[in-house]
Amino acid sequence: MSAQDRPDRPPWQAFKEALERAGFHPSRRLGQNFLLDDNMARAIASDAGVTPGRFTLEVGPGCGFLSVHLAHAGARLLCVEIDPRLAPIARDFLGPYPGAEVIEADVLATKSTLAPAVLERLPEVGEWTLCANLPYSISGPFLATVAQLPNPPSRVACLVQKEVAERLASTPGDSTWGPLSAAFQETYGVSLGRLVPPQLFWPRPKVDSAVFIAELRDDLAPPEERARRMQFYRDLMQRRRKSLRRVLSDLIGGPRATRSLEALDLDPLRRAETLTLPELRALEREVRVDV
Repeated sequence: MSAQDRPDRPPWQAFKEALERAGFHPSRRLGQNFLLDDNMARAIASDAGVTPGRFTLEVGPGCGFLSVHLAHAGARLLCVEIDPRLAPIARDFLGPYPGAEVIEADVLATKSTLAPAVLERLPEVGEWTLCANLPYSISGPFLATVAQLPNPPSRVACLVQKEVAERLASTPGDSTWGPLSAAFQETYGVSLGRLVPPQLFWPRPKVDSAVFIAELRDDLAPPEERARRMQFYRDLMQRRRKSLRRVLSDLIGGPRATRSLEALDLDPLRRAETLTLPELRALEREVRVDV
């Protein structure tokens, strides 16, 4: 389908009428905020860099406004929509694209595992893409879970709450650097993308939003090693006001904590959230071998 053949998006009023017929009201619990601006949706799809035939996962397609741009780029598109009132609307809108599939499911089976219906459809090998206007309510747990997959997406372009995007892209010493930052960057190099103001959504969120771009690291560790490191980072960085020696002592005992810090010449009075990713990796390795 050529660019000029892409179906025009029906007016928003047509979608609103369909939503009203389905008895739909946006859910704050589900983080439902529709990105209405077609130019912004097109730009985010462009950020994803989708090429024809490339498997692409979209979570929370809503009515399919971002989906149609991904599908038109030739993506082999899997859309996962939790709301049974929205899934048929997105499915109808994507009807011209046989390579697009909409399934009705909660993408997360638990806070740290993907739903079986999603897992069984993800590529076990090869490159693939994640692109979505992620529901605010699941963005952190979902992204942390995706980063631990045996074959994680090689490129991620997602619209999230601006605060979450800043956390994902932050560096040690920033007020936003924390367990999610370190855990996600264990798998990805992250950069902040375009800002998206509230007026481009319906209903308008009370916070600003931003796109972040993530590229798979060249030095990606095996999945078991990534999972072990991520859990260590979470354990170490969960108490932001405690010294490194205090937190590490609570985790592995005082003598082992002292030996590990001395072996790496780390100041025991530093706070864990000031450690760089190489320092965190080295400390996890040192703690593991000192048993």
